Amino acid sequence: MKALILVGGFGTQLRPLTLSMPKPLVDFANKPMILHQIEALKAIGVTEVILAINYQPQVMLRFLEEFESRLGIKITCSQENEPLGTAGPLALAKEKLLQEAEKPFFVLNSDITCEYPLKEMLDFHNAHGGEASIMVTKVAEPSKYGVVVLDDNSGRVKKFVEKPTVFVDNKINAGIYLLNTSVLNRIPLSPSSLEQQVFPAIAKEGRLYAMIYDGFWMDVGQPKDYLAGLRLYLDDLRRKSSLDLAIGHNIIGNVLIDESAKIGEGCLIGPDVVIGPNCVIESGVRLSSCTLMKGVQVKRSAHVSGSIIGWHSTVGESAQVSSMAVLGEDVHVGETVFLNGVVVLPHKEIRSHFVKPEIVM
Repeated sequence: MKALILVGGFGTQLRPLTLSMPKPLVDFANKPMILHQIEALKAIGVTEVILAINYQPQVMLRFLEEFESRLGIKITCSQENEPLGTAGPLALAKEKLLQEAEKPFFVLNSDITCEYPLKEMLDFHNAHGGEASIMVTKVAEPSKYGVVVLDDNSGRVKKFVEKPTVFVDNKINAGIYLLNTSVLNRIPLSPSSLEQQVFPAIAKEGRLYAMIYDGFWMDVGQPKDYLAGLRLYLDDLRRKSSLDLAIGHNIIGNVLIDESAKIGEGCLIGPDVVIGPNCVIESGVRLSSCTLMKGVQVKRSAHVSGSIIGWHSTVGESAQVSSMAVLGEDVHVGETVFLNGVVVLPHKEIRSHFVKPEIVM
């Protein structure tokens, strides 16, 4: 069985992190975002994952070499020469996907996090006998999204409504699909959209079904949602009793600390904190609702909250970084500096206060 992951976007909303590497390789809970998906696909019997790539292909190819043998799953690339939307990449990879023409294949958006109920989706798809299945999730504010309207009795998709001004339903496309290879015949090798062109056509024929997913879900493609998704992910780990806490430190709520990280005395960590490999947290540091990428150093008595600290960056002694600040790779914040909602591009040294959202170049 095969799967295709859509990784062609430029990740502009997650900059400055995506200035250093493609969005699918940005760490999420101490592993690349896309690795969560590949592991889930491997677990239900997928033997080949095709990455539909456009941005920084050399970096993605190095990723393939590192993880293909480690995971025991074939990972290949289908490289776009121009952006092809969400449907065009399937046409580009048609030859690979048709090698198992009798089996359906998964398609995933690369920047979503959830429990990946892929086995349940495969059972659902095989049971309804249609041409395509999509996963939908319920949201509190459906007017912000494209809404999927279902036949409640069968799960058949009746129609799609883009950002409705009056309530029609609360189910939205969750970015995971299971498609028969016949769907490939509907897609031209040109920029096109699964959501706006292909799926409405299949639904009109009564051959598109939606599986309702009730677990946690988040599109983590921008900083606010990245941290919200991290909170949901850590809470799910806690429920599954697989979240190890750092014994001997002051921990509040859900915290994930890489075993190679070093934590000083008198720190207060949590809730909803991820500390990456080889991080150094000095004494008296306060961390909450944040993620520290590999190699970050937070010096004495500093405070980081509601923020993302990029790889090999430093937060100086008694400094404060808060309110959705995002530091790129190799950023160094001076002593007692206060950063509030600031986006800092890679390889910068910050010695002045910034107390309103802005980009530091």
